[in-house]
Amino acid sequence: MPLFPAAPAEHPEIAALVNSAYRGAGPESGWTTEADYINGERTDAATLARDLAAQPSARLLVWRDEPGGPILGCVWLEPMGAEAWYLGMLTVRPDLQDRQLGRAVLAAAEQMAAGEGARGVRMTVVNVRDTLIAWYERRGYVLTGETLPFPYDDPVFGAPLRPDLAFVVLEKVFKA
Repeated sequence: MPLFPAAPAEHPEIAALVNSAYRGAGPESGWTTEADYINGERTDAATLARDLAAQPSARLLVWRDEPGGPILGCVWLEPMGAEAWYLGMLTVRPDLQDRQLGRAVLAAAEQMAAGEGARGVRMTVVNVRDTLIAWYERRGYVLTGETLPFPYDDPVFGAPLRPDLAFVVLEKVFKA
C-alpha cells in the first residue's frame, strides 16, 4: 500500500499540495478547487503540526508510487471512537487527477481504517460541492442528513465568499 506516514519535514510540501488542490485557480487547478467560494489557504505547515499534536491518534498520510518518491496525494485519518474513523483532506496533485489516484488514495485509507478495526468512515464536505459529494456517493458514501455550521469566524478555514456555506456529513459503513 503506497500510503506512508508523513514526516514533520514534509508538512510544508503537504500544505502546498492541499492548497493547490483546494484553493487553486486558473488552468492549473483541479476539479476539486473551492476557489469560487472560499479564498485563502486551506492549511499551512503550522496548522498541520498543531492539529496532529492536538489529536495524537490522527494520521497524516502521503501517497507515493514508491517509498521515497514524490508526494502525489495525502489524506487525514483519525479514530472517532470504537467503530468509526474520520477521513479528511483527501488530496491528489491537480495535474494527476485524471489517473484515478483519488480513488486509490481513498480505497487505501479505508482499508487502513478497516485494518485498525473501524466499521466505517465519516467525513465532512462543504455543502455546495455537489460534484465532490456525488463522487463520494459513487464510492459508497451516503449523506447522513447531518450538517455542521461553516466556521465563518475562524480564518483557519479561509475567507468564505458566500453566506450559505455549511458542512454536510457523509458516511460509509464497511461490509462485514
